[in-house]
Amino acid sequence: MYLIYEDSNLLAVNKPAGVSVHPDEHRTEGTLLQEIQKKYPTAELVHRLDKDTSGVLLVAKNHAAYEHFKKLFHDRKIKKTYSALVSGVVSKDDGVISLPIARSKKDFRKRVASPRMVDGARSAETHFTVKKRFKDYTLLEVSPKTGRTHQIRSHLASIGYPVACDSLYGGKKYACPAGLGRQFLHASGLEFTTPDGKRIHLETELPSDLENALKTLKMA
Repeated sequence: MYLIYEDSNLLAVNKPAGVSVHPDEHRTEGTLLQEIQKKYPTAELVHRLDKDTSGVLLVAKNHAAYEHFKKLFHDRKIKKTYSALVSGVVSKDDGVISLPIARSKKDFRKRVASPRMVDGARSAETHFTVKKRFKDYTLLEVSPKTGRTHQIRSHLASIGYPVACDSLYGGKKYACPAGLGRQFLHASGLEFTTPDGKRIHLETELPSDLENALKTLKMA
């Protein structure tokens, strides 16, 4: 983890893959939030990233800032950008996935995207743009307009292009570039307005494990 932005209300950190952001039944110590709270005891997570997803994470320094950013996320006024490598060659240059997402009845870990509004499903929308096509993979820029659990992973899998190395959603199309040990998903950018009215745009580069994975791929 390293700090990429700080003001009186906010911390923005570049979260490494493999680190849990908050304590849960599986991890009670050594989480990102606990480390931050050693220096900032009143810090609160504004949003979350999966353990094996890297990238920009916002942490409010005080409760007033927490409420400000939670409202921005709720009102869809924070622009989120991810880099995702998916299995398969996506033919369309861009697209929108608008499918409700619900918890899987077969696997409690999974969220299922389906055109049917089943019990417990919540609306979800994800936009994507092709950045580069490889022989067996496609690099996408992904912008989720909502913030459902596993939204990007579930939505991309639902259209037949699961995130590379995603063992939970890869299914029969599971594929992984040589040497990569986690899903290829990186929270590359956030754009938002601070409580004092300043417009902020944050970006992070792909970490070395993802960059190295791309170097192993052949062009389409």
